[in-house]
Amino acid sequence: MEKAKISASQLFILMVLFELGSALLVPLAIRAKQDAWLAILCGMLGSFILFLVYHKLYTYYPNLLPTEYMQKILGKVLGTVLAFVYILYFMYDASRVLRDFGEMLLTFAYPDTPLFIANALLMLVIIYIYTIRKGIEVIARSGELLFIFMYILAIAGFILIISSGLIDFKNLQPVLEEGLLPSVKVALSETLYFPFTEAIVFTMILPYLNDSKKAKVTMLCATGLSGINLVITMLINISVLGVNLTARSQFPLLSTVASIQVADFLERLDVFFMLAMVIGIFFKITILFYAATLGTANLFKITSPSRLAYPLGIVILFLSVTIASNFQEHLHEGLYIAKFILHIPLFTIIPPILLFIAFLQKRKVHGSKHS
Repeated sequence: MEKAKISASQLFILMVLFELGSALLVPLAIRAKQDAWLAILCGMLGSFILFLVYHKLYTYYPNLLPTEYMQKILGKVLGTVLAFVYILYFMYDASRVLRDFGEMLLTFAYPDTPLFIANALLMLVIIYIYTIRKGIEVIARSGELLFIFMYILAIAGFILIISSGLIDFKNLQPVLEEGLLPSVKVALSETLYFPFTEAIVFTMILPYLNDSKKAKVTMLCATGLSGINLVITMLINISVLGVNLTARSQFPLLSTVASIQVADFLERLDVFFMLAMVIGIFFKITILFYAATLGTANLFKITSPSRLAYPLGIVILFLSVTIASNFQEHLHEGLYIAKFILHIPLFTIIPPILLFIAFLQKRKVHGSKHS
């Protein structure tokens, strides 16, 4: 571990930026139709339970990275294998978010640019920042500055959409047309994992928190704010575009912003608001990349994690291009294949099992001390 400390407010900001990241781009929970906002809310509430599991593991081993305490819980061999699986997942997830970035850039700004070039530009910036200004403290301080800028853009966009008269609340009706069950199904199959419990990556950052007592409240509050932001975003998208157009749009928020027209001179603002999307995506990839690099260095006893930046960064870059032949295949893979192979086991099954074994081990140690 590097000798660094971040505050609770910095952790809060990084979590919000991470969870908003690529989730702002896509038609999140649109399978619940006009009740998409409710599916996001249910996913957020469900993630609270899993965050309590992640936090409890952290309280058992406050000074250890997950790559270390997995070995203590499961033994050297099995713990190392599981830790390596999580590192591979962080790299895979980073490549998926990088693909989202490249597709967005090509769709709205640079249609003739090869996907590899667009992705390479962002990945090189991330590698450069990591190797030259390495450390979680620098990432956290950058987050504080860009978080404010992102929210200024968000508030400005919200005001412009309202003043354009684009919002039609009839598009949100009827509420609960088929009852609560469809929204709960979408929450359990989609929004619980993307974007909320993806934040399991922050278990790699929690040991750097300068006040461990604030970890639980910070994680829950950050997820709560992210959830509310995503709910508002989907309410706006559906009320402006309607359910069908939102579902058909690759990037509904940018389509919504593109339809803004104020006083016949403020229009085509989608390129401007792409900045906010890029900020969120940048921090999501950076945090996943940081966790993968740190975890690999820790697992294989490499004293200088920055030496891994270029090889791991290049792997993520090539994976982002080869992961799917087109954007629709990329979305399908994330929604269906990754969910069963990766998300359900890594987010909802393995952490409670680890906690249960750790609990038994702690109780056994505690019991032997008293005897």
